[in-house]
Amino acid sequence: MWMTPKRSKMEVDESRVFRTEWTQRYLVVEPPEGEGALCLVCRRLVVATRERDVRRHYEAEHDYYERYVAEGERAALVERLRQGDLPVVAPLTPEERAARAGLGLARLLALKGRGWGEGDFVYQCMEVMLRDVLPEHVSVLDGIDLSPEVTRQRVLNINKNLRSQLFDRAKDFKAYSLALDDQAFVAYENYLLVFVRGVGQDLEVQEELLTIINLTRHFSVGALMAAILEALQTAGLSLQRMVGLTTTHTLRMIGENSGLVSYMREKAVSPNCWNVIHYSGFLHLELLSSYDVDVNQIINTISEWIVLIKTRGVRRPEFQALLTESESEHGERVNGRCLNNWLRRGKTLKLVFSLRKEIEAFLVSIGATTVHFTDKQWLCDFGFLVDIMDHLRELSELLRVSKVFAAAAFDHICTFEVKLNLLQRHIEEKNLTHFAAFREVVDELKQHLKEDQKIFDPDRYQVVICRLQKEFERHFKDLRFIKKDLELFANPFNFKPEYAPISVRVELTKLQANTNLWNEYRVKDLGQFYAGLSAESYPIIKGVACKVASLFDSNEICEKAFSYLTRNQHTLSQPLTDEHLHALFRIATTEIEPHWDDLVRGRNESNP
Repeated sequence: MWMTPKRSKMEVDESRVFRTEWTQRYLVVEPPEGEGALCLVCRRLVVATRERDVRRHYEAEHDYYERYVAEGERAALVERLRQGDLPVVAPLTPEERAARAGLGLARLLALKGRGWGEGDFVYQCMEVMLRDVLPEHVSVLDGIDLSPEVTRQRVLNINKNLRSQLFDRAKDFKAYSLALDDQAFVAYENYLLVFVRGVGQDLEVQEELLTIINLTRHFSVGALMAAILEALQTAGLSLQRMVGLTTTHTLRMIGENSGLVSYMREKAVSPNCWNVIHYSGFLHLELLSSYDVDVNQIINTISEWIVLIKTRGVRRPEFQALLTESESEHGERVNGRCLNNWLRRGKTLKLVFSLRKEIEAFLVSIGATTVHFTDKQWLCDFGFLVDIMDHLRELSELLRVSKVFAAAAFDHICTFEVKLNLLQRHIEEKNLTHFAAFREVVDELKQHLKEDQKIFDPDRYQVVICRLQKEFERHFKDLRFIKKDLELFANPFNFKPEYAPISVRVELTKLQANTNLWNEYRVKDLGQFYAGLSAESYPIIKGVACKVASLFDSNEICEKAFSYLTRNQHTLSQPLTDEHLHALFRIATTEIEPHWDDLVRGRNESNP
């Protein structure tokens, strides 16, 4: 367990102490009286002395001063500000305003998955609008270049800016975890998306795309491992700070002897590294059942129905809800494998199930086969699959809520495992209370079959649930290994000291006896509470908090990437370099705002 420091203990500085390096980085000084940080630019006091609060004030109010980047320039700026000599913020020139507008439009095109050539169309639209509404301002468009070449370069520049900001923040990560997703690109040349979740000393969580690796060029696990290590080194992230790995459940990832996880764990084994926690069920939870339950025949059949509806039944009113949802997920063009993954989502299957009568009538009208609607076994399997995938969808939605920390996510998983036990008992007793679709199929079949005929075999579906239980147990076993750490993190004041390792009992007893900390714990969320906890007084508990906070607690960022892919299949299927693909997915998934002034200045220097 992490509470037993077998390896070197993580160093965590006091998060509320003013640090001298902030003066040059954020243009603040320590006030002569009281706590906080005094801004040299606006002379306002940033009350909460945590780095995230100081950084947010600087980025929101004084981002202009990022143009002073050289060390000598920065030091001279600080000295001028100390003397009250405030540099005049020069207004943007017309050329800079045009460059800023072009960058914003390039980013918007990337976010919407539009092709590089559509910038010219946007320009024409703006020109028509201004000519009719504000004819005196048509000339402002003269300096905005939205040609494909310039738009492409601007997207790359935005990516470099975001990447640089991520690397700057990564230097301050006290702990981090990786999420490796090789299932997002299910339809084209396959790629591995590598996401990083890092935690700074004030427990501020940052989730970002680290890199994209072309699996065609890095076919072997060794080559893949080398590419990941190179990306970590470039970002300034050492293996000594890696806490966890979240992956899909493919053989490439979790193969017992040749999987990437086993290679990375071997690489991370050293006296200065932590035991890397691995779990493989968070990403693409709907596929967890699909690999281990024989559902491909059902999914493929329904995929054929959807394709027929999109080609020959698009005007039928009964299918409009289904078509609208399909287009919102995939756009007008639907790729077969993306469609199959979409159908594995519980909500979609439930909608198709509710339309099964209408689909049967439609298939009859166009002369397609309807043999499945008279197959008792197939209908029972369909109903059962709808219910199981709906239960998985409910869990997936709970796991999609980010910034709740892995302790809460693990609670959801444990609750779902208890639910699976209940479902298995109900199937054994032929109790279909929690199988709404399955029950509906059985009730319909009872009307057409004799009373003594057996409608379904409970053993068939018990096996499916049993296999799903084993998969959950296998994929989340490492989280069980740190269960006490998760419990301590989630509820430190109710954790009995006698159940804790000897090394943490003194800290835990002191923490639970502190009335002020108890009051803070009651009114703050966990992140805020641990951010304010003294690392000098509670080093082990603070260390556990940083490690737990760095574990991926949701699949939100992976879902962002997957949704971006499925919505923009046509654009992303066009010839793109790995660099451009990386730029598009970073822009689509990031929470970092580009430094526009830096980009404008870079544009003026290199003139793209």
